[in-house]
Amino acid sequence: MTTLRDLSQQFSATGRIEAIILRPSRREPALSVGEAIAEPGRGLLGDHRATRRQASKRELTLFQAEHLPLVANWCDLATLNPIRLRRNLLVSGINLIGMRSLFPGVWLEWAIGEEVRMQVTGPCDPCSKIAAELGMGSYNALRGHGGVTARILTGGKIRVGDSVNLIEVRTESANQ
Repeated sequence: MTTLRDLSQQFSATGRIEAIILRPSRREPALSVGEAIAEPGRGLLGDHRATRRQASKRELTLFQAEHLPLVANWCDLATLNPIRLRRNLLVSGINLIGMRSLFPGVWLEWAIGEEVRMQVTGPCDPCSKIAAELGMGSYNALRGHGGVTARILTGGKIRVGDSVNLIEVRTESANQ
């Protein structure tokens, strides 16, 4: 018999990196790049969060590419450039919310391309600054659609076009 634990670890599709976005500083415009270096404990080199040298559950932020038209519509925008959201990675083809384990003591390890390994740690809720960027109602438009945060387990290069795949399921006893 298939259990909920089994079902939550099965994915029918592979994800794809559609865009990589760096935020050089908190108040500067974000930049779209073709590749970036991910480093555990720091995030993406060139992003303002990488100046903090401490492990965090928020080393990467990811946004669901398929949600761009929805959020644009809810914000009364014709289109929405992902740079405006200031999330590091735009991912298509896989449900980001499903990439986080439902069960305590179980971690899903994801590969981005050939080198980088990450663990999705939680939702990336919108902040109050989004209203200044996208206009009235945008905060509520992004609630539940703000993406996810992740911790980098193994660093390396991430490129636009890289695949995103589940590679391992770890349990608490395996991590001790």
